Amino acid sequence: MKQELKRNNSDPSSADNIDRQNRLAKVQPSSAPPAKVFDIANFRRGCNLSPAYTSSFGTLFKGDCLKILPSISDACVDTVFADPPFNIGKEYGERVNDSRTDSEYLKWCHVWIEQCIRILRPGGSIFIYNIPKWNIRLANFLLEKEMHFRDWIVVDIKLGLPISGRLYPSHYSLLYFSKGKHKTFHNIRTPIRTCRHCGGDVKDYGGHRRSLNPNGVNLTDVWGDIPPVRHWKFKSKKRRANALSTKLLDRIVEMSTEPLDTVLDPFGGSGTTFAVCERKGRRWIGIEIESAGVIIDRLKGNELRDYKNEDFKES
Repeated sequence: MKQELKRNNSDPSSADNIDRQNRLAKVQPSSAPPAKVFDIANFRRGCNLSPAYTSSFGTLFKGDCLKILPSISDACVDTVFADPPFNIGKEYGERVNDSRTDSEYLKWCHVWIEQCIRILRPGGSIFIYNIPKWNIRLANFLLEKEMHFRDWIVVDIKLGLPISGRLYPSHYSLLYFSKGKHKTFHNIRTPIRTCRHCGGDVKDYGGHRRSLNPNGVNLTDVWGDIPPVRHWKFKSKKRRANALSTKLLDRIVEMSTEPLDTVLDPFGGSGTTFAVCERKGRRWIGIEIESAGVIIDRLKGNELRDYKNEDFKES
C-alpha cells in the first residue's frame, strides 16, 4: 500500500496533483465546469467499480456503502458528509434495514465511519447528521479513533409529533470532526434577523447594533434557520422519505471546502449533497443503496428548487 501511495504522489493524473494543478491555475469551476467527465480511477484502489452515473464533477455508485467504501483510495477526499438511517423503523425500501438492535446499529456505524476516516485526507472534515441518541455514542467512537472534535451543531427542526412523557424532540445533531488539525475552515456570517412583519431588528444587541459587521453575525453552533423539506418543489415525488435542505449542505460545503475539493457522501438519499456540489464547483463521490434513480433524475433534470441561502462566507 505504501508503494501504491508513493506512485500516486508522482503520477501527474493523481487526485492530489490534479488538485494542485487546478488551484495553481485558479480554476473557477462554478462558472466554468471541467470539460472532462469526472474520473473515478484517481480515487479507487484498483477495483473496477461501475458507476451508476457520472458528471463533470462527480460519480454515483448504486449499492451498499460497506461494500463500495473499501474500494476507494486512502486519503483522497476533503470532506465527508454522512446522513445514515436513524434506526427508528422507517421504510426506505427493501434494501435498507432501519430496525436493528442498538448494538447492531452501532457496530454497523463503526464500520462505515472507519472507512470514511481512512478515505479522508489529513486535515479534512467529517460531518455526521443523526439524532442525539446515536451521535452521543458516535462522537465517543470518533474520539477513540483520534479524530479532532470541532463542534456539536444543533439543527433546530422538529422531528415529528410530541411524545408522551418526554420533552418534544426539536433538533437533530450534526457532529463536526476533523482528521487532525483542520485544513479548511471558512467563517460564515448569517443575516441580522429582522421581524417579518415590521422589518425591525429582532434583537437590540445591547445597544451595539451600529457596530455589527454589515455582512451579518457569526454563525453559531445552533442552526435555527434550516427549513424542513416538505413541499414537492424541493423534493422528488418518487421518494417519500425525508430529504435534506440544500441550505444545510450549502453551509457545510462552503464552510469546509475549497473549489475542486472532493466531498464524499455514503448515504446519497435524495441527492442533496451532490446537487449542491455540482452548483458550487466541488467534486463528489456518492453512494446510494435504494434510490439512485431519484438522484440521477435530479442531477440530470435539475427541476427541484434550492432553498434561499443568504450566508456570507469570509475568505
